Amino acid sequence: MFPIRDLNPKHSATVLTLLIIAANVAVFFFWQPFGQGVQAETEFLYERAAVPCELTEQRPIVAADLALGECAPAALGQAFFPEKNLWLSVLTSMFLHAGLLHLLGNMWFLWIFGDNVEDAFGHVGFILVYVLSGIAATAGFVWLHPTETVPLIGASGAIAGVLGAYLVLFPLRPVLALLGLFVLPVPALLFIGVWFLGQFAVDAPGVAWEAHVAGFIAGVVLTLLAKPALRRSTRASRG
Repeated sequence: MFPIRDLNPKHSATVLTLLIIAANVAVFFFWQPFGQGVQAETEFLYERAAVPCELTEQRPIVAADLALGECAPAALGQAFFPEKNLWLSVLTSMFLHAGLLHLLGNMWFLWIFGDNVEDAFGHVGFILVYVLSGIAATAGFVWLHPTETVPLIGASGAIAGVLGAYLVLFPLRPVLALLGLFVLPVPALLFIGVWFLGQFAVDAPGVAWEAHVAGFIAGVVLTLLAKPALRRSTRASRG
């Protein structure tokens, strides 16, 4: 199933959703060095993106790590990017993408589901859910693959958190989804549930489905914790 749009009106301007989409697009077209050769692109990702081995060992990656394909024990040698801020790389990774289709797919899901989540949480609450889900996505992947030396990139983990929040807040709202040759309305619970279960069947190299699952769970948990306060806020605004 592929989402076309949801049938869920919002009641306020969802500025942050648009700003996040704009930031991702700007980073892809104006910062990432696509078209400048594989070496330039690879160096950029190792300099800017989160690498599980680096976060586990708390040191920038060295040649021995890449030669081994995992964190080298007691690795010696000059780091490729010794000034790299490892913790900032977790945030930076949320705005980097592997290609145009990767970017468009992520931004499409954020466009469809992000506005209503922002509408429910407000601007501050929404950005907290988005960023914390993205951090949880990276943490979950690093926990399962602590010695991995391939950069972890994409907004998918943070957007998975938005999907988790949407599922908790609007489980029965219809989503128009492309099913083969047909466009049919299905409840958000069914659409997002199928998406979530489908992550466990992903068998494509380079797809960090574990990060998607971790981000989704974070979004669900954060929204369940915030839901009572969101209800009080909604009643007060209508009162």
